[in-house]
Amino acid sequence: MGFAEMRRFRRDPYGFLENLRRTSPVEVFGLPWGGWCVGDTGLALTVLNDRSFNAGMSGFFGSMLPSRPAQIDFGRAARAILRTHTPEYRESLAAAVTEMPSVTRWPSAGVELVYRCTADVLLHPDGSPELRQLLERNARVGALRPALMGQRAWAQLLRTKLSTTLTEQIRERRSDIGHTAEAEPRDLLDAVIGACPDEVADTTVAQLYVLMFRSIVGPLGYSLAWSVLLGSLHSPGSPWPWPVDRVVREASRHRPVSWMVSRPVPHPIEFGGIVFRTGDLLSVSPYLLHHDEQHWTRPGAFQPDRWTRPSAHGPYVPFSSGPFTCAGAAVAHDLITDAAITLIENTCLRVIGGGDTRPIVTNAAIPRPFTLRHTPTNPAHARQSPRKEVTP
Repeated sequence: MGFAEMRRFRRDPYGFLENLRRTSPVEVFGLPWGGWCVGDTGLALTVLNDRSFNAGMSGFFGSMLPSRPAQIDFGRAARAILRTHTPEYRESLAAAVTEMPSVTRWPSAGVELVYRCTADVLLHPDGSPELRQLLERNARVGALRPALMGQRAWAQLLRTKLSTTLTEQIRERRSDIGHTAEAEPRDLLDAVIGACPDEVADTTVAQLYVLMFRSIVGPLGYSLAWSVLLGSLHSPGSPWPWPVDRVVREASRHRPVSWMVSRPVPHPIEFGGIVFRTGDLLSVSPYLLHHDEQHWTRPGAFQPDRWTRPSAHGPYVPFSSGPFTCAGAAVAHDLITDAAITLIENTCLRVIGGGDTRPIVTNAAIPRPFTLRHTPTNPAHARQSPRKEVTP
Protein backbone atom coordinates (compact mmCIF):
# COMPACT_ATOMS: atom_id res chain seq x y z
CA MET A 1 0.00 0.00 0.00
CA GLY A 2 1.36 3.42 -0.97
CA PHE A 3 1.94 6.19 1.56
CA ALA A 4 -1.10 8.20 0.40
CA GLU A 5 -3.36 5.17 0.53
CA MET A 6 -2.07 4.27 3.99
CA ARG A 7 -2.88 7.78 5.24
CA ARG A 8 -6.42 7.55 3.85
CA PHE A 9 -6.86 4.13 5.41
CA ARG A 10 -5.65 5.24 8.84
CA ARG A 11 -7.76 8.39 8.74
CA ASP A 12 -11.00 6.51 8.00
CA PRO A 13 -10.56 2.71 7.71
CA TYR A 14 -14.23 1.94 7.12
CA GLY A 15 -14.69 4.76 4.62
CA PHE A 16 -11.60 3.52 2.78
CA LEU A 17 -13.02 -0.02 2.64
CA GLU A 18 -16.45 1.17 1.49
CA ASN A 19 -14.84 3.18 -1.30
CA LEU A 20 -12.94 0.10 -2.50
CA ARG A 21 -16.19 -1.82 -2.70
CA ARG A 22 -18.08 1.03 -4.33
CA THR A 23 -15.49 1.56 -7.07
CA SER A 24 -14.89 -2.13 -7.81
CA PRO A 25 -16.51 -3.31 -11.05
CA VAL A 26 -16.62 -6.91 -9.80
CA GLU A 27 -17.97 -8.72 -6.74
CA VAL A 28 -14.53 -9.48 -5.32
CA PHE A 29 -11.99 -6.66 -5.11
CA GLY A 30 -8.28 -6.60 -4.39
CA LEU A 31 -6.95 -5.11 -1.16
CA PRO A 32 -4.02 -2.69 -1.35
CA TRP A 33 -2.14 -4.63 1.34
CA GLY A 34 -2.62 -7.94 -0.49
CA GLY A 35 -5.35 -10.52 -0.82
CA TRP A 36 -8.99 -10.15 -1.82
CA CYS A 37 -12.24 -9.10 -0.18
CA VAL A 38 -15.75 -10.18 -1.16
CA GLY A 39 -17.83 -7.07 -1.69
CA ASP A 40 -21.17 -8.66 -2.59
CA THR A 41 -23.20 -9.64 0.48
CA GLY A 42 -24.79 -12.76 -1.02
CA LEU A 43 -21.45 -14.04 -2.26
CA ALA A 44 -19.81 -13.21 1.08
CA LEU A 45 -22.33 -15.39 2.92
CA THR A 46 -21.72 -18.15 0.38
CA VAL A 47 -17.98 -17.96 1.03
CA LEU A 48 -18.46 -18.08 4.81
CA ASN A 49 -20.64 -21.18 4.54
CA ASP A 50 -19.05 -22.96 1.57
CA ARG A 51 -18.05 -26.47 2.70
CA SER A 52 -15.30 -26.83 0.15
CA PHE A 53 -13.69 -23.47 0.94
CA ASN A 54 -13.99 -24.05 4.69
CA ALA A 55 -12.81 -27.65 4.72
CA GLY A 56 -9.90 -28.53 6.96
CA MET A 57 -8.43 -26.71 9.93
CA SER A 58 -9.27 -23.28 11.32
CA GLY A 59 -6.51 -20.76 10.79
CA PHE A 60 -7.36 -19.22 14.18
CA PHE A 61 -5.34 -21.96 15.91
CA GLY A 62 -2.72 -22.27 13.20
CA SER A 63 -0.94 -25.62 13.50
CA MET A 64 -0.99 -25.70 17.31
CA LEU A 65 -3.65 -28.42 17.50
CA PRO A 66 -3.41 -31.68 15.53
CA SER A 67 -6.89 -31.92 14.00
CA ARG A 68 -10.15 -30.09 13.38
CA PRO A 69 -11.98 -32.22 16.01
CA ALA A 70 -9.28 -31.20 18.51
CA GLN A 71 -9.87 -27.54 17.59
CA ILE A 72 -13.62 -27.93 18.11
CA ASP A 73 -13.15 -29.64 21.49
CA PHE A 74 -10.76 -26.89 22.54
CA GLY A 75 -13.24 -24.15 21.67
CA ARG A 76 -16.01 -25.91 23.57
CA ALA A 77 -13.83 -26.30 26.66
CA ALA A 78 -13.01 -22.58 26.69
CA ARG A 79 -16.67 -21.66 26.22
CA ALA A 80 -17.75 -24.04 28.98
CA ILE A 81 -15.40 -22.61 31.61
CA LEU A 82 -16.59 -19.06 30.83
CA ARG A 83 -20.23 -20.10 30.99
CA THR A 84 -19.69 -21.93 34.29
CA HIS A 85 -18.15 -18.86 35.91
CA THR A 86 -20.65 -16.31 34.56
CA PRO A 87 -22.36 -15.87 37.98
CA GLU A 88 -19.01 -14.95 39.59
CA TYR A 89 -18.33 -12.56 36.72
CA ARG A 90 -21.62 -10.77 37.36
CA GLU A 91 -20.89 -10.47 41.07
CA SER A 92 -17.45 -9.02 40.34
CA LEU A 93 -18.95 -6.42 38.00
CA ALA A 94 -20.98 -4.76 40.74
CA ALA A 95 -17.93 -4.16 42.93
CA ALA A 96 -15.66 -3.19 40.04
CA VAL A 97 -18.06 -0.61 38.60
CA THR A 98 -18.72 0.88 42.05
CA GLU A 99 -15.00 1.48 42.49
CA MET A 100 -14.53 3.14 39.11
CA PRO A 101 -13.73 6.87 39.24
CA SER A 102 -16.32 9.35 37.99
CA VAL A 103 -14.20 10.08 34.92
CA THR A 104 -12.61 7.23 33.01
CA ARG A 105 -10.49 6.88 29.91
CA TRP A 106 -11.70 4.41 27.30
CA PRO A 107 -11.28 1.93 25.67
CA SER A 108 -8.61 0.96 28.22
CA ALA A 109 -11.19 1.21 31.03
CA GLY A 110 -13.32 -1.40 29.26
CA VAL A 111 -10.42 -3.81 28.85
CA GLU A 112 -9.38 -3.39 32.49
CA LEU A 113 -12.95 -3.88 33.68
CA VAL A 114 -13.33 -7.11 31.71
CA TYR A 115 -9.97 -8.38 32.91
CA ARG A 116 -10.72 -7.60 36.56
CA CYS A 117 -14.03 -9.42 36.41
CA THR A 118 -12.64 -12.48 34.59
CA ALA A 119 -9.31 -12.63 36.46
CA ASP A 120 -10.32 -15.55 38.69
CA VAL A 121 -11.63 -17.64 35.80
CA LEU A 122 -8.56 -16.84 33.71
CA LEU A 123 -6.34 -17.95 36.61
CA HIS A 124 -7.58 -19.42 39.88
CA PRO A 125 -6.85 -17.22 42.93
CA ASP A 126 -4.51 -19.94 44.21
CA GLY A 127 -2.47 -19.74 41.01
CA SER A 128 1.00 -18.26 40.66
CA PRO A 129 1.10 -14.62 41.89
CA GLU A 130 3.79 -13.87 39.30
CA LEU A 131 1.60 -15.24 36.53
CA ARG A 132 -1.41 -13.26 37.73
CA GLN A 133 0.66 -10.06 37.72
CA LEU A 134 1.85 -10.75 34.18
CA LEU A 135 -1.70 -11.41 33.01
CA GLU A 136 -2.83 -8.08 34.45
CA ARG A 137 0.01 -6.21 32.74
CA ASN A 138 -0.67 -7.96 29.44
CA ALA A 139 -4.36 -7.09 29.70
CA ARG A 140 -3.46 -3.41 29.97
CA VAL A 141 -0.82 -3.33 27.25
CA GLY A 142 -1.18 -6.31 24.99
CA ALA A 143 -4.77 -7.52 24.92
CA LEU A 144 -4.72 -6.94 21.16
CA ARG A 145 -2.03 -5.74 18.81
CA PRO A 146 -1.33 -2.09 19.78
CA ALA A 147 -1.46 0.55 17.06
CA LEU A 148 1.80 2.32 18.03
CA MET A 149 5.21 0.79 17.36
CA GLY A 150 6.55 1.61 20.84
CA GLN A 151 3.57 -0.07 22.45
CA ARG A 152 4.04 -3.12 20.25
CA ALA A 153 7.63 -3.58 21.41
CA TRP A 154 6.60 -3.35 25.07
CA ALA A 155 3.65 -5.69 24.48
CA GLN A 156 5.92 -8.23 22.81
CA LEU A 157 8.32 -8.14 25.76
CA LEU A 158 5.46 -8.73 28.18
CA ARG A 159 4.16 -11.62 26.08
CA THR A 160 7.59 -13.24 26.07
CA LYS A 161 7.74 -13.07 29.86
CA LEU A 162 4.18 -14.35 30.07
CA SER A 163 4.95 -17.30 27.80
CA THR A 164 7.98 -18.33 29.86
CA THR A 165 6.10 -18.18 33.16
CA LEU A 166 3.06 -19.93 31.67
CA THR A 167 5.16 -22.80 30.33
CA GLU A 168 6.59 -23.41 33.80
CA GLN A 169 3.10 -23.35 35.35
CA ILE A 170 1.75 -25.72 32.68
CA ARG A 171 4.60 -28.15 33.27
CA GLU A 172 3.81 -28.15 36.99
CA ARG A 173 0.08 -28.66 36.47
CA ARG A 174 0.57 -31.42 33.93
CA SER A 175 2.91 -33.29 36.29
CA ASP A 176 0.49 -32.88 39.21
CA ILE A 177 -1.40 -36.13 39.62
CA GLY A 178 -4.44 -34.19 40.82
CA HIS A 179 -4.59 -32.23 37.53
CA THR A 180 -5.79 -34.80 35.01
CA ALA A 181 -7.93 -34.45 31.90
CA GLU A 182 -10.85 -35.93 33.91
CA ALA A 183 -10.62 -33.39 36.73
CA GLU A 184 -13.07 -30.46 36.79
CA PRO A 185 -11.16 -27.39 35.52
CA ARG A 186 -10.75 -24.63 38.10
CA ASP A 187 -9.81 -21.96 35.57
CA LEU A 188 -9.12 -21.31 31.90
CA LEU A 189 -5.60 -22.66 32.25
CA ASP A 190 -6.92 -26.01 33.50
CA ALA A 191 -9.46 -26.02 30.66
CA VAL A 192 -6.77 -25.36 28.06
CA ILE A 193 -4.49 -28.05 29.48
CA GLY A 194 -7.32 -30.56 29.61
CA ALA A 195 -8.43 -29.82 26.04
CA CYS A 196 -4.93 -30.30 24.60
CA PRO A 197 -3.89 -33.81 23.55
CA ASP A 198 -0.93 -35.19 25.51
CA GLU A 199 1.40 -34.84 22.54
CA VAL A 200 0.96 -31.05 22.44
CA ALA A 201 4.13 -29.50 23.90
CA ASP A 202 4.01 -27.32 27.02
CA THR A 203 5.21 -24.31 25.04
CA THR A 204 2.36 -24.80 22.55
CA VAL A 205 -0.18 -25.12 25.36
CA ALA A 206 1.13 -21.79 26.64
CA GLN A 207 0.63 -20.23 23.21
CA LEU A 208 -2.92 -21.55 23.09
CA TYR A 209 -3.68 -20.13 26.51
CA VAL A 210 -2.33 -16.71 25.51
CA LEU A 211 -4.43 -16.89 22.33
CA MET A 212 -7.58 -17.52 24.36
CA PHE A 213 -6.65 -14.89 26.96
CA ARG A 214 -6.27 -12.26 24.25
CA SER A 215 -9.46 -13.44 22.51
CA ILE A 216 -11.46 -12.96 25.71
CA VAL A 217 -10.10 -9.81 27.31
CA GLY A 218 -9.45 -7.69 24.22
CA PRO A 219 -12.58 -8.27 22.09
CA LEU A 220 -14.92 -8.16 25.11
CA GLY A 221 -13.33 -4.97 26.44
CA TYR A 222 -13.35 -3.21 23.08
CA SER A 223 -16.89 -4.34 22.22
CA LEU A 224 -18.00 -2.97 25.58
CA ALA A 225 -16.23 0.29 24.79
CA TRP A 226 -18.05 0.59 21.43
CA SER A 227 -21.39 -0.01 23.19
CA VAL A 228 -20.63 2.61 25.83
CA LEU A 229 -19.38 5.15 23.29
CA LEU A 230 -22.23 4.80 20.81
CA GLY A 231 -24.97 4.48 23.42
CA SER A 232 -23.73 7.55 25.30
CA LEU A 233 -23.22 9.68 22.19
CA HIS A 234 -26.80 9.04 21.15
CA SER A 235 -28.22 9.70 24.62
CA PRO A 236 -25.83 12.29 26.12
CA GLY A 237 -26.17 12.79 29.85
CA SER A 238 -29.43 10.83 30.01
CA PRO A 239 -30.30 7.23 30.80
CA TRP A 240 -30.25 5.07 27.69
CA PRO A 241 -33.78 4.91 26.24
CA TRP A 242 -33.21 1.40 24.84
CA PRO A 243 -32.75 -2.02 26.44
CA VAL A 244 -29.03 -2.62 26.88
CA ASP A 245 -29.14 -5.81 24.83
CA ARG A 246 -30.22 -3.80 21.78
CA VAL A 247 -27.43 -1.27 22.28
CA VAL A 248 -24.84 -4.06 22.44
CA ARG A 249 -26.23 -5.75 19.33
CA GLU A 250 -26.38 -2.51 17.41
CA ALA A 251 -22.86 -1.52 18.47
CA SER A 252 -21.57 -4.91 17.29
CA ARG A 253 -23.35 -4.35 13.99
CA HIS A 254 -22.34 -0.72 13.54
CA ARG A 255 -18.72 -1.13 14.70
CA PRO A 256 -17.75 -4.82 14.76
CA VAL A 257 -14.41 -5.41 16.48
CA SER A 258 -13.75 -8.23 14.02
CA TRP A 259 -13.78 -6.05 10.93
CA MET A 260 -12.27 -8.60 8.52
CA VAL A 261 -12.43 -12.41 8.47
CA SER A 262 -9.72 -13.94 6.30
CA ARG A 263 -8.78 -17.45 5.21
CA PRO A 264 -6.11 -18.80 2.85
CA VAL A 265 -7.71 -20.54 -0.12
CA PRO A 266 -7.23 -24.30 0.56
CA HIS A 267 -7.29 -25.33 -3.13
CA PRO A 268 -8.03 -23.72 -6.51
CA ILE A 269 -11.59 -22.40 -6.37
CA GLU A 270 -13.76 -19.84 -8.16
CA PHE A 271 -15.81 -17.07 -6.57
CA GLY A 272 -17.35 -14.09 -8.34
CA GLY A 273 -15.80 -15.03 -11.66
CA ILE A 274 -12.26 -15.06 -10.25
CA VAL A 275 -10.24 -18.25 -9.96
CA PHE A 276 -8.18 -18.23 -6.77
CA ARG A 277 -5.01 -20.20 -6.32
CA THR A 278 -4.09 -22.27 -3.30
CA GLY A 279 -2.78 -19.94 -0.62
CA ASP A 280 -4.48 -16.76 -1.88
CA LEU A 281 -5.97 -14.81 1.03
CA LEU A 282 -9.73 -14.33 0.65
CA SER A 283 -11.59 -12.13 3.14
CA VAL A 284 -15.12 -11.22 4.13
CA SER A 285 -15.79 -7.99 6.02
CA PRO A 286 -18.49 -8.12 8.71
CA TYR A 287 -18.51 -4.33 8.58
CA LEU A 288 -19.45 -4.33 4.88
CA LEU A 289 -22.13 -6.97 5.45
CA HIS A 290 -23.56 -4.91 8.31
CA HIS A 291 -23.71 -1.76 6.16
CA ASP A 292 -25.24 -3.07 2.96
CA GLU A 293 -28.13 -0.76 2.04
CA GLN A 294 -29.88 -3.58 0.20
CA HIS A 295 -30.19 -5.59 3.40
CA TRP A 296 -30.29 -3.00 6.19
CA THR A 297 -32.51 0.04 6.75
CA ARG A 298 -30.30 3.15 7.10
CA PRO A 299 -27.20 1.07 7.88
CA GLY A 300 -25.06 4.12 8.56
CA ALA A 301 -27.26 5.18 11.48
CA PHE A 302 -26.92 3.87 15.03
CA GLN A 303 -30.44 2.62 15.74
CA PRO A 304 -30.81 0.11 18.61
CA ASP A 305 -34.56 -0.05 18.03
CA ARG A 306 -33.97 -1.66 14.65
CA TRP A 307 -33.70 -4.95 16.60
CA THR A 308 -37.44 -4.80 17.34
CA ARG A 309 -38.22 -4.81 13.60
CA PRO A 310 -37.35 -8.02 11.74
CA SER A 311 -37.68 -6.15 8.43
CA ALA A 312 -34.75 -3.92 9.43
CA HIS A 313 -32.40 -6.87 9.93
CA GLY A 314 -29.72 -7.92 7.48
CA PRO A 315 -26.85 -10.42 7.73
CA TYR A 316 -25.41 -10.16 11.24
CA VAL A 317 -22.00 -11.80 11.62
CA PRO A 318 -20.01 -10.05 14.40
CA PHE A 319 -18.48 -13.42 15.31
CA SER A 320 -18.21 -14.70 11.72
CA SER A 321 -20.54 -17.38 10.32
CA GLY A 322 -20.49 -20.90 8.99
CA PRO A 323 -18.15 -23.69 10.16
CA PHE A 324 -15.74 -21.26 11.81
CA THR A 325 -18.23 -19.20 13.81
CA CYS A 326 -16.70 -18.28 17.18
CA ALA A 327 -17.61 -21.04 19.65
CA GLY A 328 -18.06 -18.48 22.41
CA ALA A 329 -20.25 -16.01 20.49
CA ALA A 330 -23.34 -16.32 22.70
CA VAL A 331 -21.29 -16.24 25.90
CA ALA A 332 -19.36 -13.18 24.69
CA HIS A 333 -22.57 -11.29 23.93
CA ASP A 334 -23.91 -12.08 27.40
CA LEU A 335 -20.71 -10.96 29.15
CA ILE A 336 -20.63 -7.67 27.23
CA THR A 337 -24.30 -7.05 27.95
CA ASP A 338 -23.89 -7.83 31.67
CA ALA A 339 -21.03 -5.33 31.90
CA ALA A 340 -22.99 -2.61 30.08
CA ILE A 341 -26.06 -3.17 32.28
CA THR A 342 -23.96 -2.78 35.42
CA LEU A 343 -22.25 0.35 34.08
CA ILE A 344 -25.46 2.24 33.33
CA GLU A 345 -27.42 1.17 36.42
CA ASN A 346 -28.44 4.34 38.31
CA THR A 347 -25.96 6.26 36.18
CA CYS A 348 -25.91 8.69 33.27
CA LEU A 349 -22.91 8.49 30.95
CA ARG A 350 -21.58 11.41 28.96
CA VAL A 351 -18.69 11.40 26.50
CA ILE A 352 -16.49 14.42 27.22
CA GLY A 353 -15.12 16.37 24.29
CA GLY A 354 -17.14 14.88 21.47
CA GLY A 355 -16.29 11.34 20.43
CA ASP A 356 -14.79 10.04 17.20
CA THR A 357 -16.51 6.89 15.95
CA ARG A 358 -13.87 6.09 13.34
CA PRO A 359 -11.94 3.03 14.50
CA ILE A 360 -8.25 2.39 14.90
CA VAL A 361 -7.59 -0.75 12.89
CA THR A 362 -4.82 -3.26 13.50
CA ASN A 363 -5.90 -6.89 13.79
CA ALA A 364 -9.18 -5.55 15.17
CA ALA A 365 -11.25 -2.38 14.95
CA ILE A 366 -11.05 -0.61 18.30
CA PRO A 367 -12.45 2.76 19.41
CA ARG A 368 -10.25 5.81 19.40
CA PRO A 369 -9.52 6.99 22.97
CA PHE A 370 -12.38 8.86 24.60
CA THR A 371 -13.22 10.17 28.08
CA LEU A 372 -16.42 9.21 29.86
CA ARG A 373 -18.10 10.89 32.82
CA HIS A 374 -20.29 8.77 35.12
CA THR A 375 -23.00 10.72 36.95
CA PRO A 376 -25.21 8.85 39.48
CA THR A 377 -28.91 9.45 38.93
CA ASN A 378 -29.88 8.26 42.41
CA PRO A 379 -28.54 10.43 45.30
CA ALA A 380 -28.67 7.49 47.69
CA HIS A 381 -26.68 5.41 45.23
CA ALA A 382 -24.16 8.24 44.92
CA ARG A 383 -23.63 8.32 48.68
CA GLN A 384 -23.21 4.55 48.85
CA SER A 385 -20.85 4.47 45.86
CA PRO A 386 -18.59 7.53 45.91
CA ARG A 387 -16.58 8.05 42.76
CA LYS A 388 -13.26 9.85 42.85
CA GLU A 389 -12.76 12.44 40.14
CA VAL A 390 -9.64 12.01 38.03
CA THR A 391 -8.14 14.20 35.38
CA PRO A 392 -8.59 12.66 31.93
